Amino acid sequence: NNNNSNNMNKETFSVGFLGAGMMATSIMEGLTRNGVVASPSQIWCSDPYLPTVESKQKSGYNASQSNTDVIQNAKDAIVLAVKPNAIIQVCKDIVSHAHNDQNANRNAVIISIAAGVSLQTLQTNLPGHRVIRVMPNTPCLVGEGAAAYALGNSCMGNDNNNNNNNPAQDRLIVETIFGSCGTCCEIQEPLLDAVTGLSGSGPAYVFQFIEALSDGGVRAGLPRAVATQLAAQTVKGAAEMVLQTGKHPGLLKDGVTSPGGTTIAGVEALENG
Repeated sequence: NNNNSNNMNKETFSVGFLGAGMMATSIMEGLTRNGVVASPSQIWCSDPYLPTVESKQKSGYNASQSNTDVIQNAKDAIVLAVKPNAIIQVCKDIVSHAHNDQNANRNAVIISIAAGVSLQTLQTNLPGHRVIRVMPNTPCLVGEGAAAYALGNSCMGNDNNNNNNNPAQDRLIVETIFGSCGTCCEIQEPLLDAVTGLSGSGPAYVFQFIEALSDGGVRAGLPRAVATQLAAQTVKGAAEMVLQTGKHPGLLKDGVTSPGGTTIAGVEALENG
């Protein structure tokens, strides 16, 4: 056990995914690409769709159609990456495995990325297990995700299930997994709805903004491909300036708007709608 270290042991760190769709795949690829695991063979995943299983096997992951395989072998964390309506069933699979096998792996922290499924629901359906709820977003597909998580009471030792609670270790696990494909921060669970509206849905708003910028470029005579590339890179560059400088966006905006210039005229047009 490497509780005293500041990072996971990449030779032994073992993660499972129940559901191997787009979001799970992007996290699995982040773990292997960034060397969080030494080999894809440390990752276990299950999915009912056989072509998905076969493509994961080709990539070197331990993939099957059996949830039990994942539950049995993933030692550090199991990510519930199924649709919200399938969560109760996979919780039953985890509980029944623990019930049927006295040596069952109870040490893995259970991490749910199912939108709208509360920690209360997870803890009720996973008695004796530590649970964490995460809200990721789709840019994690390109390694630029923005995720937020909330620890369940079961991680804190507040549920009277004496299961070797080590919240610092659970934080390290979830931040290691989601940090491999973007950024990850801890919040209280009631704020996860706000996260859903901001970073969860936010990419859709930004895509609309990029499309509108591109439309403006086309309206002014640019070819569509050029307009879209310039628009997307502009949004990416502006975002990077906010992150790297730590300056307020309003201050950065002032740095672009010279007195009496074209930019302030454009800002005025935006404000006027």
